[in-house]
Amino acid sequence: MKLLPGLLISSFMCAATILAQMSAEETTAVLQAERDGCTAYLNGEAEKIANFLTEDYTLTNSKGEISGRADDIADATSGKVHYDVFENYDMKVRLYGDSAAVVTGRTKLKGVHNGKTIDKIVQFTDTLVKQNGHWRLAAGHVSAVAQ
Repeated sequence: MKLLPGLLISSFMCAATILAQMSAEETTAVLQAERDGCTAYLNGEAEKIANFLTEDYTLTNSKGEISGRADDIADATSGKVHYDVFENYDMKVRLYGDSAAVVTGRTKLKGVHNGKTIDKIVQFTDTLVKQNGHWRLAAGHVSAVAQ
């Protein structure tokens, strides 16, 4: 009988270790998806952007305007947006089960949009979902950061 509590504690510790390891792996995968998304935007790779975004993706920008997946793909395809820098940093991930994550951080943007120079830092909140084994961006919100 004295063996049972020890077995239960050992079982819980093993389960906690496995869950922590899975959580660390998922966190790494979410961060990699964010980095890959930044690279796709930086290089204007419309197909990779399309694969990164869910079909119903929306972005709310710092002016309160809402854009969608088709807008981002069109921007990349048309060439009216060109980035010299598109980099996320200070990212923090919160996982919700094994299929949803919220990422907060900052993005450094430098380039040209519709003939106007862009050079700013924004604070972002991204919601990612896991679809068919891949982390995809479902929604984003950005706020300008004073420089």
